[in-house]
Amino acid sequence: MTNESQSLGTHLDELRRRLTWSAIVVVIFTAIAFIFHQQILRLLMEPASGFPGVPNQKPVYTDLTEFIGIAMKASLLAGIFTSLPFLLWQLTMFVSPGLNSTEKKYLYILMPVSVIIFVLGAAFGYFVLFPPAVKFLITFGSDVATPMIRIGNYVSLMLSLLFWMGAIFELPIVLFFLSRIGVVKPSFLSRNRKWAIVLAFILGALITPTLDPINQTMVAIPVLALYEVGILLSKIGVKMRNRVSSDNLDQVD
Repeated sequence: MTNESQSLGTHLDELRRRLTWSAIVVVIFTAIAFIFHQQILRLLMEPASGFPGVPNQKPVYTDLTEFIGIAMKASLLAGIFTSLPFLLWQLTMFVSPGLNSTEKKYLYILMPVSVIIFVLGAAFGYFVLFPPAVKFLITFGSDVATPMIRIGNYVSLMLSLLFWMGAIFELPIVLFFLSRIGVVKPSFLSRNRKWAIVLAFILGALITPTLDPINQTMVAIPVLALYEVGILLSKIGVKMRNRVSSDNLDQVD
């Protein structure tokens, strides 16, 4: 057996071991989250403020398995999220042997920062975006029909919004990383601001559960602000890349 095949086998064994431990931790945290699924669902329903205008002030379920299905879904996502520090640590430990000291430093910094930024994005959706959207949807046709909100539809919509808002808030980190490795340049990002505006409002239309321009604008404005922050960070990334290249040339000389 060659050294390459031995090395590949060692990496695969390590990957299998880390994936196994990651799955075990996710299952444990998911089980714990399921024990508290009522509290989790109440927390997700809080932005609706008691569902004004809805009979009994709470959502309904129409299928026999709908409630337990959405409880399991919410518990699984809560389990994955609470396991995220351990999952990221496993990923970091797996890839770090192949990185140099500078790349390891960026990895150790960007991993926790990306989690914090994701939480901030989800919090923006939870506290700022979702409450007026729910109020608009519930009151829009209340004079014509009585709203009967299904808990499965509501929770799925809420979880989707929280995920996408968290992902969008990662934009500056992504632009910094891409500029750091030379994929994009700040000048390219600056020239394409007009397309960024168009895409921001398209994302607002896709992410928000309503079609009214107010909620779309509430998504588009943070996206554009994050894009501008990303341009600033990309300039820093380019400077850092040029500095490293210059240092390497000096060492060669």
